[in-house]
Amino acid sequence: MFSHGSHLNLPSSVFAGSSALGSTIDRDLDIKVTPFDSTNEKAPTHRVYAKSPRGYDIEVGGIWKKTSGEGKPYYTLSIKRLGFNANLGRYPGQDDLALQAIIEWEPRD
Repeated sequence: MFSHGSHLNLPSSVFAGSSALGSTIDRDLDIKVTPFDSTNEKAPTHRVYAKSPRGYDIEVGGIWKKTSGEGKPYYTLSIKRLGFNANLGRYPGQDDLALQAIIEWEPRD
């Protein structure tokens, strides 16, 4: 789905609910990112929706906030229906939280 050099463009920021565009060399995926509150520490912080062919919002994945080994927060994106998993982060040298690099990774068994 996404490839190296891919990005997720959130008009406001990853922390606020908004529509977003995930782009790759071969496709664009319009998604909606909505904050999700839960007392379950394993629950996503955001739900990810895509449009069905008839225009309905269909939940396709989520975004989870995690903490690195150095204690820094980062986000992961998972779109289950496509078997897609990635970390989200800033491109080197840019400070715009609205533009997140998509760094794909393989799921662990």
